[in-house]
Amino acid sequence: MTRLLRLDDPWRRPSVMGVLNVTPDSFTDGGRFASAADAAAAARAMVDDGAAVVDVGGESTRPGASRVDVDEELRRVVPVLELLEGIPVSIDTSKAEVARRALALGAAMVNDVTALRGDPELAGVVAAAGALVCLMHMQGDPRTMQVAPRYDDVVDDVAAFLEQRLAAAVAAGIREERVCLDPGIGFGKTPDQNLELVRCLDRIVAIGRPVLVGLSRKSTLGKVLGEPAARAGTVDASVGAAVAAFDRGASLFRVHDVRPHVEALAVAAAVERGRVA
Repeated sequence: MTRLLRLDDPWRRPSVMGVLNVTPDSFTDGGRFASAADAAAAARAMVDDGAAVVDVGGESTRPGASRVDVDEELRRVVPVLELLEGIPVSIDTSKAEVARRALALGAAMVNDVTALRGDPELAGVVAAAGALVCLMHMQGDPRTMQVAPRYDDVVDDVAAFLEQRLAAAVAAGIREERVCLDPGIGFGKTPDQNLELVRCLDRIVAIGRPVLVGLSRKSTLGKVLGEPAARAGTVDASVGAAVAAFDRGASLFRVHDVRPHVEALAVAAAVERGRVA
């Protein structure tokens, strides 16, 4: 029986989502955690640092990554989820069975990079649980997405896709107020296309659902900083990009370094309000 953990205010703006990859091959922190206990301790530290939710993932979606099967993904994430009682958790998966198990263990949200296209049963799992869901745009799949991505207009094309996937989610029984949208920075886009999406993020926000952005440590930031190999951007660059996205209407921020983002976004929000609280 699902014991879904409810978030008091899931779309509070700004909210920080801490990244917890329990994979051997993620681009920044693959293989970082030697045990489920270590991963769970890292999740609790993120919440202590101000994360509203921790995004647990057992399959890398870095460019060129290969898929893992359901059993392997479950082997990676279930021992961690079992140690996270009381922690607000999102499960980063495109597989219905992984989502079902995670929601039964208390996860509140499904973060799906395929926007419910990867597994035909996933929408039903989310709807039945009354879970939150994030729908992300990706051109191609992790193995092919960075092979010459092309768009007529990247902002218009991404917005149209997200509108279509939102409609599909609602048609599948997911309540619209349970959905947020992610333009998929770095998922089948060139660095210039990523920057254009951030510059024009208000056009994604205009769809009417909260927008999540994942700019943390993306190679586009390395390009901006003049890194010839486009290594992941620094913490400072990641924070600067997040504040820029907040100024253009983003609500949620998927990050690796929680405390610096929480502090910077708190100041940005105070400036937007024109008062401390």
